[in-house]
Amino acid sequence: MAQILVRNLSKEVVERLKKRAMEEGRSLQSEVKLILEQAALEPRVDVETARKICEEFRQRFKGRRFPDTVELIHEDRVR
Repeated sequence: MAQILVRNLSKEVVERLKKRAMEEGRSLQSEVKLILEQAALEPRVDVETARKICEEFRQRFKGRRFPDTVELIHEDRVR
């Protein structure tokens, strides 16, 4: 199995990774390995595909009216 050495990580990044690992019940090495595996396997969307997806959403919701969310939040806080 291959190994990777990552140099010059800031102390803040290492501390955040340690905290995340502890919260998930994993070692720092296991947490970093999982993060790298997820990032490597995550499908990437090219710009044209992203634009197509956005346009599909626009068409799906075309003509619909949505309430003002600021007003909804205000109403909720008043309750």
